[in-house]
Amino acid sequence: MKKTIIVAIMSVGILSSCVSKKKYVELENQLQDTQSNLQRTAMEKEEAQQKLDAIEARVADYNAKINSLQESNDDRMELNDLTAMSTNNKRQMRETLKNVNQAELAEAKTLEDSINLAVSYNLKQSISDSSESDDIDITVDKTVVMINVSDKLLFNSGSYRLSNKADNLMQKLAEVINSEPSMEVMVEGHTDDRSIVSGSHLQDNWDLSVRRATSIVRMLQDKYDVAPEKLIAAGRSSYSPLVENSSKENMAQNRRTRIVIIPNLDKFFALLESEQTAQVEQNEDVETTETVEN
Repeated sequence: MKKTIIVAIMSVGILSSCVSKKKYVELENQLQDTQSNLQRTAMEKEEAQQKLDAIEARVADYNAKINSLQESNDDRMELNDLTAMSTNNKRQMRETLKNVNQAELAEAKTLEDSINLAVSYNLKQSISDSSESDDIDITVDKTVVMINVSDKLLFNSGSYRLSNKADNLMQKLAEVINSEPSMEVMVEGHTDDRSIVSGSHLQDNWDLSVRRATSIVRMLQDKYDVAPEKLIAAGRSSYSPLVENSSKENMAQNRRTRIVIIPNLDKFFALLESEQTAQVEQNEDVETTETVEN
């Protein structure tokens, strides 16, 4: 009986030993397969990264070539413009730049800034005299000309009726508008934030700003023969101030009329291109003079 039990126990131990070894071999094979898969995946990732790097390098190279071609094309266009520009236009641009505020010209960051200064200067000379220059501010933003006029040149305090002092400015402004058949003009009235005096025939600052714009439009149409279809009257009340209404001086600055002139785009672009090439030509002349002197 004892012998039978011992034999049974030994048989179970041998069988258990066989199962454990088989499981071990199986796990070892799985480990090797996993390591192989990881190694293969790492190689594939490295190959993919190399392909991606190559593609990015090609894209960068193409972009560089495109930029180079664009710059070359711009240079050729600029040379063509210089060739086409008349000597008279070049001279006029140089003379204008001599007369503009040299401090402002020195602060011009781009060629367009210089052109805007020149166009602004010419317009200011056209519509104002020396006594009015401080009360008229002209800016040029690409094709749009914006003229801010202090109300003291146009209206009496709290009134929307144009004063006699406005005649000179209105006449010159009409001449500029009538010189361009395709021009549109928007007249905007602006006020400070003080309330309208009680008992006034005006309802509020909205009313005052709109009536002032309408008075200017009517004068341009009725007295100076500006075509009404060119004109737009608008009021902004006190809601678009230049500065805070914190002092009498600031309030006076906010009481203004803004005249927005939108010229014919084709003609205006032609003007800008002519003035651009004139500025380029002037810069080249200066460089040539400096080279000769050195």
